[in-house]
Amino acid sequence: MNGKRVVITGMGIWSCIGTSLDEVAESLRVGRCGIGNDPSRTVYGYQSDLTGIVPEPDLKPLLHRRLRTGLSQEAAFAYMASRQAFAQAGIDEAYCLAHEIGVIFGNDSSAKAIIETDRALVQRPDTELLGSGLIFQSMNSTVNMNMSSIFRLRGVNFSVSAACASGSHSVGLGYLLIKQGLQDVILCGGAQEVNTFAMSSFDALGTFSKRVGEPQKASRPFDRDRDGLVPSGGAAALVLEDYDHAVQRGATILAEVAGYGFSSNGGGISEPSDDGSVIAMTRAMDAAGVTPADIDYVSAHATGTPQGDRFEAIALDRLFHGQRALISSTKGMTGHECWMSGASELVYSALMMRDNFVAPNYNFENPDEDTAKLNLATKTVEIPVRTVLSNSFGFGGTNSAVVLKKLAVSS
Repeated sequence: MNGKRVVITGMGIWSCIGTSLDEVAESLRVGRCGIGNDPSRTVYGYQSDLTGIVPEPDLKPLLHRRLRTGLSQEAAFAYMASRQAFAQAGIDEAYCLAHEIGVIFGNDSSAKAIIETDRALVQRPDTELLGSGLIFQSMNSTVNMNMSSIFRLRGVNFSVSAACASGSHSVGLGYLLIKQGLQDVILCGGAQEVNTFAMSSFDALGTFSKRVGEPQKASRPFDRDRDGLVPSGGAAALVLEDYDHAVQRGATILAEVAGYGFSSNGGGISEPSDDGSVIAMTRAMDAAGVTPADIDYVSAHATGTPQGDRFEAIALDRLFHGQRALISSTKGMTGHECWMSGASELVYSALMMRDNFVAPNYNFENPDEDTAKLNLATKTVEIPVRTVLSNSFGFGGTNSAVVLKKLAVSS
């Protein structure tokens, strides 16, 4: 597809393996896991108390109370990631006021505010007592509406609700809008709350790992002995920009978003599909003008569920059998960051690209018949990373894939 080139000029991260780019890059390189136990989940009735341990940001020194009132937990995470991304991109308040900047975030739920609203009304049935903040915390659009207000963003402004592909689709849609010349700069990302209320209905499906006595060994993508995912969260933000616009203002270019592909499985609401995965990956590579032989690293979606990992392994083998691309899922270290994961894994991939390494597929010890066919990075591999394919798949059969390229430094 012809059009403008789209680049990344800023990134930010708030996660269980770090709250700065350099801290996260170090965690990825050395294989540092951010998963632990949350005893409040057991009290609440969860089958598994495992979760990514994400620190709560202190916003009081950073934001006026009026701006903090409408922030959900995931929006607070997103604010911390977004301020990092804008700072790295060299975009300040004056620039935002003088230029049209868009915002697209992936977010597919906001449970805490809804439950708090219900509890307050049960205790005292009078909506006038609720105040103004809960409505802005409880909407799926809580992240983009708050980021638009705080940073004074006046361009495209909406949320993507596409389950665990939400963050990836947000970047893909930002890429398409800039490529078509409709926007010069868009803040894209994904955010996921990690409070006790956020994942109770997900836990009801029985898809969480029960390895509660060994939290750092619980998330086991592609491993034969995987027994479910570990929920996690936080936020990731990326400043996407038209290449010529970035060059004109002297911005540092971190990577190019070279291709985006998508598909839907059209089957059961929780059924994975190797065909759907292959279509999304192929479309992304076609858009980027690359083939499987050109890919250095595949950031796999693999969450540690028996069926999901199996079908992704089949899809990856169909495309990358005999190719040199290294494959790993960072979820062994981070857990499954859900609505955030598609965006955070692009940040992780860009950091590997920056620092010339591939992060290990943490906790991979024994293959099964499908995963044995993959060229998995079972430990950190120090190699140049120039082209990355990042996968994200979600409930409802939604699939997203994004290709990143490292720009050659011109003399």
